[in-house]
Amino acid sequence: MHTLGTSALRVLMSVNILVSASTFSSSVKGKERSLTLPAEANTSLSVPVDTKAVLLCPPDNSTALLVTWTISLRDQPPCTRAYRRDSNETSERNCTDERISWESRPDQNPALQIDPVAITHDGYYRCEVAAPDGLFGHTYCLCVLVPPKVTLFRDSSGTVVCRAAAGKPSAQIFWTPRGDCHAEEEPLGNGTVTVQSTCHWEGRQVSNVSCSVSHVTGNKSLFLELKTGDQLSLNLTILYITSSILVALVIVGFIWLWRIGCCRKC
Repeated sequence: MHTLGTSALRVLMSVNILVSASTFSSSVKGKERSLTLPAEANTSLSVPVDTKAVLLCPPDNSTALLVTWTISLRDQPPCTRAYRRDSNETSERNCTDERISWESRPDQNPALQIDPVAITHDGYYRCEVAAPDGLFGHTYCLCVLVPPKVTLFRDSSGTVVCRAAAGKPSAQIFWTPRGDCHAEEEPLGNGTVTVQSTCHWEGRQVSNVSCSVSHVTGNKSLFLELKTGDQLSLNLTILYITSSILVALVIVGFIWLWRIGCCRKC
C-alpha cells in the first residue's frame, strides 16, 4: 500500500467531486449512459464505551474505483480516509486519532474500525463509493453509551440517596417501596450525566428499601436495610432498661458488701 503523492491527491480531489455530484456519465462498451446517485442510506448506531466498533461500507464494492470515509466529530475538523483501486493507494487528511483505522486492507474490505470506542467518538461517519455502475453513500450516526456507577447510601440526615454517576445517556431511578423522592441531574460536560435521587418515608414503618436504576446498557438494583423510628425507640428503651438494671445491681452489690464488712467489724 502506497501513500498518495501531490499529483495523485489532485486526481483524488477530482474524483471526489464526481462522487459528490448527483449524476455523472461513463462510457461502457462505447455507449454513453447517465448514472444517478441512489437514495442515501442512514444508520443510527449505539456502541458501548471501551468496545470495538466496525462500520461497513455496503453494498458489495469489489469493483469500487474509489472509497472515501469522512469522519465528523464534535469540535474537530473533518477527517478523510480514501482508497483508490486503480493505483492501490490510500490517503488521509486531518486524521489524528489512532483508534480509528481501516479494519483490514481497504482493497479487500474498506470497512472502518474504532478500537476501543471512547466518549469522544460521538459523531457522523460517512462512506462514499464510486463504482463503474453507480455511486453510493452511507452515513452512520454513532452514539457512545456509558454505563453509570450506581451507589446507595444513607446520609447524615437519615435521607436515603441513590446515585447513578457519569452515565450516557442519563439513567432513570425507581424506588421500592415508593416514598417522598426527588431526583436531580448534573451534566458533567463530557456528554455524561449524574442522576441522584433522594428519598424518605415519613411516618411509615419501612425496614428495607431498594433502588432500581434503568439504563440502556443494563439495569441494576441495590438494597438497603433501614431501622424505622419505632424500632429505634424500642432499641433505645431496651438499652435504657438494661442500663438501669445493671446500675441497680451494682448498687445492691455494693451495699451488700458494705454490710458484710460492717458485720465482721462488730
